[in-house]
Amino acid sequence: MASNESIKKTITVTLLLCIVCSVVVSTAAVLLRPTQDVNKALDFKRNVLAAAGLLDKTDKDSVESVFAERVSVQVVDLATGKYTDAVDPDNYDQRKASKDSSRSKRLTASEDIANISRREEYALVYLIEGDAGLETLVLPVRGYGLWSTLYGFLALDADLNTVRGLGFYEHGETPGLGGEVDNPSWIAQWQGKSAYDSDGNVELTVIKGKVDPNSSEAGHQIDGLSGATLTSRGVANLIHFWLGDNGYKPYLTNMKNGEV
Repeated sequence: MASNESIKKTITVTLLLCIVCSVVVSTAAVLLRPTQDVNKALDFKRNVLAAAGLLDKTDKDSVESVFAERVSVQVVDLATGKYTDAVDPDNYDQRKASKDSSRSKRLTASEDIANISRREEYALVYLIEGDAGLETLVLPVRGYGLWSTLYGFLALDADLNTVRGLGFYEHGETPGLGGEVDNPSWIAQWQGKSAYDSDGNVELTVIKGKVDPNSSEAGHQIDGLSGATLTSRGVANLIHFWLGDNGYKPYLTNMKNGEV
């Protein structure tokens, strides 16, 4: 009998301990959620500034102030390439919208070169402005690599063709291989490359192997990631998608023509 009572006591204590731990963890998660949301928003802004080449001039404490002073956030209707007030940029979650069938478009197999399945109706774009007007345009981009969807920003100079920078803030690619999309030396290659050719075709791409600096194509080519062919291809595909007709090309065309 004593043995049975001992087992019951052990089980009871274990269950009570589990319940107490669950309550503590749940409470901590709820209490920390506001702080986590603030940090997530701050990191997002930091990545926008990094893509635009402004992060190295901005310390951690001034990200919010620099973003507020220099960045204008606009909502673009991707179908028309025009600005819209259909959604509030302060409350609009572009990623959630892309998964909502009522707020996104299902892509056909031929359209879906970035392997994202659906494309949201509206996108947030980030304009870095100075005294002379637009300096840099930062565009959210995403696409599937080998193991994961890569989320990042592509920044273009005021000519809307020259790349200012590229950066990925979230992905699950293999460390040391596809994960090298985070490598500063690889990211640095993008700066100064051309997105389009003289006829307006998307030419910016990631090639297999090394770029020949003497090639006439070098101005829009990036070295492939060693040992990460599928991740490299995924990056090339997502760039082609978002700079193409189903991405930001209608908007960029309107901007060049002064129609937005």
